[in-house]
Amino acid sequence: MRNFNENTITDAVLDRITDAGQPRIRQISEALVRHLYAFVREVRPTQREWEQGIEFLTRTGHMCDDKRQEFILLSDTLGVSMLVDAINHGAEDGVTDTTVLGPFFVQSAPEKKLGEDISGGMEGNPMIVTGSVSTPDGKPIANATIDVWHSDDDGYYDVQQLDKIGDLAMRARFHADAEGRFRFWSIKPAAYPIPHDGPVGDMLTAQGRHPWRPAHVHFMISAPGFEQLVTHVFVAGDKYLDSDVVFGVKDTLIREFVRKDAGEAPDGRMQNTPYYHLNYDFGLKPDANKAHAV
Repeated sequence: MRNFNENTITDAVLDRITDAGQPRIRQISEALVRHLYAFVREVRPTQREWEQGIEFLTRTGHMCDDKRQEFILLSDTLGVSMLVDAINHGAEDGVTDTTVLGPFFVQSAPEKKLGEDISGGMEGNPMIVTGSVSTPDGKPIANATIDVWHSDDDGYYDVQQLDKIGDLAMRARFHADAEGRFRFWSIKPAAYPIPHDGPVGDMLTAQGRHPWRPAHVHFMISAPGFEQLVTHVFVAGDKYLDSDVVFGVKDTLIREFVRKDAGEAPDGRMQNTPYYHLNYDFGLKPDANKAHAV
């Protein structure tokens, strides 16, 4: 087959895929070709526009390293990450809603004991976070693993300023107690712009969009026999709740970060200055493919 034109090339490419060894690879490849070709036919790019598209993807790849993942930012800001999340995690009674992972999760979060301060000495308004982990019907899940991370009060994560602060901060890994409860201290996070000094930022500017996310705390929670939960809890009243650049806000994930006067905190600690209190109770979805016990 040769001498392809605008109307014949799609079928020719699809024909080349028919011998794919795995049915799922064939399905994905065929769908990609059909929709990509339909997109190109709809927008009818000039040769220079096509080159600019290739240059954009190349620059996106060049921005990726062990501290920054520009392709995740691209997926997030186009809403694709939340679409994938929605396809894989429908709302269920008693199960906490999920949202995007984001680009600032790291595998090497330090293990901390319940009640410890994870701020790493960063300046900001003190905050205590309390909560629990349970099954959809409210039974506590003992020893659940809880990863947390968040920005400082200027909107920066630790990995964005390691040259300044020297080590990880405002992130940790905890284990819930026998009643599924957890608690820790840190500082109240702020709204922040996603990194926008690269190609994704250029795209947002061209689209007339801002790069801001509402203030939030990230949680990744897992336990044997349950699906891993990836979510955030957002600060109620944040001005970016309705225009989150990555489309990640859900009403069920918004909570008051309650300002408290100096005095005895919920964990019994005497706090000499005003502080904020966030409480959230999480529900995990049983993994249908694994037995579980609580």
